[in-house]
Amino acid sequence: MYIYDQYDNQMLQDRITQFRDQTRRFLAGDLTNEQFLPLRLQNGLYMQRLAHMLRVAIPYGLLSSRQLRKLASIARDYDKGYAHFSTRQNIQYNWPQLEQVPDLLAELAQVEMHAIQTSGNCIRNTTTDQFAGVAPDEIEDSRPWCEIIRQWSTFHPEFAYLPRKFKIAVCGTVHDQAATQVHDIGLYLKKNDQGEVGFQVLVGGGLGRTPVIGAEICDFLPWQHLLTYLDAIMRVYNRYGRRDNKYKARIKILMKEIGPEEYRRRVEAEWQHDKDGPGTLTQEEVDRCKAFFTDPAYETLPDTDAAIEAEAGKDVMFSHWLERNVAAHKKPGYRIVTLCLKETGVAPGDVTDRQMDFIADLADRFSFGEVRVTHEQNVVLADVRLKDLYEMYRACMTESLATPYLGLINDIVCCPGGDYCSLANAKSIPIAEAIQRRFEDYDTQKAIGDLTLNISGCMNACGHHHVGNIGILGVDKKGEEFYQVTLGGSADRNAALGSVLGPSFAQEAMPDVIAKIVDVYMEHRQEGENFLATYNRIGIEPYKERVYANAD
Repeated sequence: MYIYDQYDNQMLQDRITQFRDQTRRFLAGDLTNEQFLPLRLQNGLYMQRLAHMLRVAIPYGLLSSRQLRKLASIARDYDKGYAHFSTRQNIQYNWPQLEQVPDLLAELAQVEMHAIQTSGNCIRNTTTDQFAGVAPDEIEDSRPWCEIIRQWSTFHPEFAYLPRKFKIAVCGTVHDQAATQVHDIGLYLKKNDQGEVGFQVLVGGGLGRTPVIGAEICDFLPWQHLLTYLDAIMRVYNRYGRRDNKYKARIKILMKEIGPEEYRRRVEAEWQHDKDGPGTLTQEEVDRCKAFFTDPAYETLPDTDAAIEAEAGKDVMFSHWLERNVAAHKKPGYRIVTLCLKETGVAPGDVTDRQMDFIADLADRFSFGEVRVTHEQNVVLADVRLKDLYEMYRACMTESLATPYLGLINDIVCCPGGDYCSLANAKSIPIAEAIQRRFEDYDTQKAIGDLTLNISGCMNACGHHHVGNIGILGVDKKGEEFYQVTLGGSADRNAALGSVLGPSFAQEAMPDVIAKIVDVYMEHRQEGENFLATYNRIGIEPYKERVYANAD
């Protein structure tokens, strides 16, 4: 992973010193709330329903065990003993005391971490597929390109005050786990007929109150021009994006108003000014970044293990875990393991300080000291030896980290909702728990099969409900919390936005509503079909008829 140099470290120290003084002046009454607001947002500090929330950047979801232990100690020393992994591969602390935040940031800097540009109208954390560098279907490792974009975008003076927040995702695998098409800029790594590396460029994706799938504006961008082309995209947005209405300020609105062809034309015109200028990437610069992401010291191992197969034959839950939570690896004898942070009764994505320390120990013991965070609010150990899987599984059982339902209905993606967020219209966490309890039996989950269920507490869509196979959105109806359901969403290469099922439901009705939707799927599915395939074949009407039958 990328290691900070003296310039990176000096940048962090200067920013902490600056924010420490800003915080001191605010607490002393020398800065008003209005004056302090943009200053704290530039450092990832929000004011939520009951307390401040600090969002810490995890660039492209990659952590060392040392960094994870620091995050655990911060949860103990500055929060209430836990933290929350978000759908953008960041981590959030919900209870820091304002006067202690500068000290917290100083501790993060000790392990090359920060909260810069995790909020505000700037380029946010660049995200990618959690299997980058180890996936068997990988076209090109996306992590070096994410690091190049991170260095380009951090403190970029031209893009510090954009019309609205801006998000970039990069995907280098055939199977997209980065929700690439619903980002302001989505980049798919690809190779042309000559084997040269480049990018398919999508612009104008996003969720929120106006969900949009990104539109292609370049089929193949040679890698040398990545940053100059991104500059051109950003300059067009910075110049023409609306600033008079924050609900119409995202790039997707500009794209919708002028159309993809006109946006492409303006980008191409802007790009001509510096297409081959100083921002053009060189092989030397790319090699410099790639040098931080070399393979660890893999052993030469067989790709089968009789002892593991024997344990799976004796331990049915281990067999389930192998099936759901363990994925193929590019190196024989290794596997990718995902720890599902979705234990029933715990907010999806929440992780305790003890669990973080434990996962860091697992990483050192089994996965070369590296951890990844997923868009689905889970954690990945990417380089586990096949022969170590049962030992690791047994260890995970001691910390409630061996839940074997990755990708099933109880692997719910969920924002913090009204329990924490001041923007939320309704609570999310109790809905997730109620659904999990309804489907707690593992055999039931397995019989249902692959299904994504996403919950957002408001139209900001932090739970990505639009792209869940089943999406749930909290809405306010005359001061009461209700929930709207969408069906048919998908965040993969065939990205799709869910369609609204119909009128919203009261909180207590939600487990029954989801159960009826699942029943329709189970009754209509054909052999080999998952939920999305059945939905796409039969449409929404059978679900409407069942859910709203006998409705007043």
